[in-house]
Amino acid sequence: MGRNAKGALRNIGAYFGERKRLRGKPSPALGKCASVTGVKAIRRFTVRTVLPESIAPLGKLAGNLRWSWHLPTSRLFEEIDPVAWEESGHDPVSFLGSVTREQLQQLAGDEKLVRRIQELGADLESYLTEPRWYQGLGDDAPRSIAYFSPEYGISAVLPQYSGGLGILAGDHLKSASDLGVPLVGVGLLYQAGYFKQSLSRDAWQQETYPVLDPDGLPLTLLREEDGSAAKVVLPLPNGRQLSAHIWRADVGRVPLLLLDSNVSENDDAARNVTDRLYGGGGDQRLQQELLLGMGGVKALRIFQRLTGIPAPEVFHTNEGHAGFLGIERIRELMDPSNESPMSWEEALTAGRASTVFTTHTPVPAGIDRFDRAQIEHFFHAGLAPAVPTDRVLALGAENYADGDPTKFNMAVMGLRLAQRANGVAKLHGEVSRGMFSGLWPGFDAREVPITSVTNGVHVPSWVDPQIADFALSHFGAESVLDAQWSKVYDVPDTDIWALRRSLRSNLVDDVRRRLRASWKKRGAADAELTWTDSVLDPDVLTIGFARRVPTYKRLTLMLRDPARLKALLLHPKHPIQLVIAGKSHPADEQGKRMIQDLVRFTDDPEVRHRIVFLPNYDIAMALTLFPGCDVWLNNPLRPLEACGTSGMKAAINGGLNLSVLDGWWDEMYDGDNGWAIPTANNGASADERDDIEA
Repeated sequence: MGRNAKGALRNIGAYFGERKRLRGKPSPALGKCASVTGVKAIRRFTVRTVLPESIAPLGKLAGNLRWSWHLPTSRLFEEIDPVAWEESGHDPVSFLGSVTREQLQQLAGDEKLVRRIQELGADLESYLTEPRWYQGLGDDAPRSIAYFSPEYGISAVLPQYSGGLGILAGDHLKSASDLGVPLVGVGLLYQAGYFKQSLSRDAWQQETYPVLDPDGLPLTLLREEDGSAAKVVLPLPNGRQLSAHIWRADVGRVPLLLLDSNVSENDDAARNVTDRLYGGGGDQRLQQELLLGMGGVKALRIFQRLTGIPAPEVFHTNEGHAGFLGIERIRELMDPSNESPMSWEEALTAGRASTVFTTHTPVPAGIDRFDRAQIEHFFHAGLAPAVPTDRVLALGAENYADGDPTKFNMAVMGLRLAQRANGVAKLHGEVSRGMFSGLWPGFDAREVPITSVTNGVHVPSWVDPQIADFALSHFGAESVLDAQWSKVYDVPDTDIWALRRSLRSNLVDDVRRRLRASWKKRGAADAELTWTDSVLDPDVLTIGFARRVPTYKRLTLMLRDPARLKALLLHPKHPIQLVIAGKSHPADEQGKRMIQDLVRFTDDPEVRHRIVFLPNYDIAMALTLFPGCDVWLNNPLRPLEACGTSGMKAAINGGLNLSVLDGWWDEMYDGDNGWAIPTANNGASADERDDIEA
C-alpha cells in the first residue's frame, strides 16, 4: 500500500483542529366545509409520547439534535430496536412515536439499558452546562452572538436546506455548540423544505413538496408565560400583516429559532410566505427576507424576554438574504419611544459596529435583487416608521459602474450595514474584493475591506462511525477529534484496505437500493430491474460527484468525450465506477437538461453497472456517499466555486480529491493529498476550455 493512500486517512487529522401521530379520516361534514369555504388546514394534531420515569431522559436525548453527531446517543436508539430505527429514517422523535406502551414498559424494566439511558442523559446535561473552550476567553468575549441564515442543514430529519450554504450554517451551529460559543441561530421554518427530487421515465427532474408537520419534528413552539404561542408581526401594504410563530430547535447548546408564517391569523398569501425554501419570487421572496431579517430580530427580543439570555452583542449575516436585520436594529435605536432615540447616522454607526457579513457567492446571479419601487412600497407600509425610506433604498443602491439604478441589491446592503465582511476562501475573498470594488471608489481591489475565512466542516457530523471505531481500536481515542492520525502509518495495510472496502460496500448496497427505488418511480417493473442487484463493485475504484447543479459546476464535463469515459468505466484490468447526485433549482431548465443528459448516459445497458445517478441528494445520502468514495471529483469553472466543502467531507473519511484549483482546494492542495485539474485560463473559448479541462 502506498504512503499516499495512508496519507489520505491521515488527512482526517488535518481537518480536526416523542410523539405519536393521531390518524383518522376526516368527517364528511368537515371535508365539505373545507371545500366550500377554502379553509386550509394548519396542522395535524399530535400528542407527546409519555415515557416511564426511569427512561424519561430518552425524551431529552431525542429532542436535542446533538444525537445527530453524538455516536453513543444515536447508537442507543438503534440498539433499542434496529428495525424500527431504520424504518424511522434514523429519526429519534419518529422512532419514539412508533414504540408501543408495552415496549416502553419492557425498556423501563431492563436495568442495564436504564442505566445506560440515564448515563447518556447525564452526559448531555454536562455537555449543555459545563464550561467549554469559549468560557475560557474571559469577560471581554461577547456574551451572546446572533447568527442569521435562510437555511440550515443540521440533519436529514429537519430538511430546511438546499445546498452548501445551509450545510455550512448547520455545521456552524454544531461547532459553536461543541466550543461553547453562545450562539443563537435565526431562520425560517419552511412548510415543505426545499423539494424532493425524482426522475421521469425520460430522465427529466421532477419536484415534489411533501408538507412537513412541525409537531413531528425535533422542535418546540415558543410560548408566552400564559401558554399562548409567541408571535412576531410585520405590517404589510394595504393594511395586511404578516404574523409568524417561533419554533425552537436545540442544536446541542445552541438554540435555533425558526419563524413560521403558516398561522391562522394570516391570509392565504401571508401563510404561504414560508411555504418553500427558494420557491418563490417577487413579493414572496421579499417577504421571506423581511421576515427573516426584521422578524428574526423581533423573535430574538421575544426569546430574550422569555428566557433571560443576554442580548446579542454581535449579529452575523450569513449571505444577503437576512440583510434586513440591520434595518430592524436601526429602527430599534431610532424608536421615538426610547429615552434617548438615536439619529440615523448614530444608529447606522452603532449597528454596523456589531455586524459581520459573509458573502457566499462569486456569481452575481446568486445575489437577490429587487426593484427599488418594490422595496419602497413595502417600507411605506410602516415596517420601520422612524427610518427614512430613502435611507433604506440608498443602502441597497447599485450606484456604481455597471450597476442598475432601478435595483435594490441585498448583498450590497449587507456590506454597507456591516463593520466586517468576508468571503469563504482565500480565492473567494480575492474575487469578492473585485466583485464589490464599486462600493469603495478610489480603492485598489486588494485594499477593498473584504477579507476571507475559509469554510470548514463539523468533523463529528461527517466522519463515518466505522472510522470512529477505527480510531478507538488503533489509537485508543474516545473520539475522532482526539485521534493521533499520524499513527496511521503504523497500521497494517490490510487493516486500512479492509476499512476502505467495508465503507465502499456500504455505499454499493445503498446505491443498489436507491437506484432500484428510482427506477420504480420512473415506471419500471420489478421484472425489469434484476440488473440493479449487480450495480457497482465493492472492489473497484469509486469516484464521487455530488452537489447542486448550476451550470458553473459543470456536471456534464465528464461527458465531453463519451467514448473516453466509457473506456475508463469498462477498462478490463483497472475499471473505475462513478456515483453522481445533485439537484437543479426547479426554475433552472439548463441545469435540468444537464441532469437529463447525464442520466441518459448512465441508462446505457453497457455502462449502467459502472455509473449511476442517484436522485434526491440529501444529508442521509451523503453520510454513506462520502465515506464510500475513494476519490472526490469537483470541476467547477474557476473561480466560481466559493469554497466547496464536499471535498473536505470526503477527505476526513480518507478520500482523495481530484479537483479544479478553486475554493478551498486552491489553498489546501499540496501535491500529496490528491490531484489538481489544470485550468485553461489562456483566453480559450468556453468550448475550448471545457475540452481542455475535461
